[in-house]
Amino acid sequence: MLAGAVGDALGSPIEFNSIDDIRHRFGQDGLRDYATEYGGRGKITDDTQMTLFTLEGLIRAHAGTRRGTDVDITMVLQHAYQRWYLTQGQPWERWGGVFAQRSPEPDGWLITNRGLFHRRAPGGTCMASLRTFATSGKPSTPENPINDSKGCGGVMRAAPVAFWSDDPAEIFTIAVNSAALTHGHPTGFLSAGVHAVIVSELLEGTPLPDAIAVAREHLMRWDDHQEQLDILDKAVELSQYKPDPETIAAELGGGWVGEEALAIAVCAALCADDMTEGLLMSVNHSGDSDSTGAICGNILGAAWGIDAIPPSWLAELELREVIERLSLDAVVEFGPKPLRDPAWYTRYPDW
Repeated sequence: MLAGAVGDALGSPIEFNSIDDIRHRFGQDGLRDYATEYGGRGKITDDTQMTLFTLEGLIRAHAGTRRGTDVDITMVLQHAYQRWYLTQGQPWERWGGVFAQRSPEPDGWLITNRGLFHRRAPGGTCMASLRTFATSGKPSTPENPINDSKGCGGVMRAAPVAFWSDDPAEIFTIAVNSAALTHGHPTGFLSAGVHAVIVSELLEGTPLPDAIAVAREHLMRWDDHQEQLDILDKAVELSQYKPDPETIAAELGGGWVGEEALAIAVCAALCADDMTEGLLMSVNHSGDSDSTGAICGNILGAAWGIDAIPPSWLAELELREVIERLSLDAVVEFGPKPLRDPAWYTRYPDW
């Protein structure tokens, strides 16, 4: 979670810049450290915001299951994204949808952190999809999608699903369903499944190439997987040569859509000898640098842990304490001795 946020914050200032513009600003090697964006250094974007709400939703769904509640995990995640939507300046009574009818105001701990209430270039597809749900009450699914978008807004928030289970097939399905709430093209949601399974395998100690192989195997069980499969294989092949930004653009694209963002992140992670190298490679390209940085950070963080993150990047990271607190709470909830006291269930209500 922390490494993903660092990658997000690194990429944010250059998200819409070409590699030529990046080199003009920062030198031939490109960006090498945080740059000022949104009024400061180390500022996260909607990518990290939505990832946090994904993790909070998962904790709430799991806690509800333990309490004996009949939990629909996809709807709990929908509710979590509606709370994120509130942080983007939308009134709860109007845009909370069916959840606003059940609760006069959003509940739980995460939404109380005012540092989340900032618009950081939120994805138009995510915003439109959540607005549509608020008025219709009908969640988008892979079978009945809300749109045909394969933007990267689904895959960039999928890593926390790795916490949910030891079963990669279940993880893949939950990640797919979570991404399909806003992105209806198969590549827009299948990329989320691949990402979550890679992270899950890494957390179990599986080497990255083997983790990718496991995710690839599960990807092939889904319809319409060929586009995602082809670019994933291309990313693995390309990583053998440590490609420059021009080659990444030519072979893997700009990362604006799900399969490209995942491919760039995977390629950079495979090339990396350390966290710094991987994250800088993942953001220094002509495209969606914050999303590719966030996804690569999720992967490398799961593989190498917090000690691999440069301390100076952690020191300046916006909302570091919130990210750490939520992550540690997830370790408790998904661990062998989850809490059962009323304060915990107030912190993480069922839905």
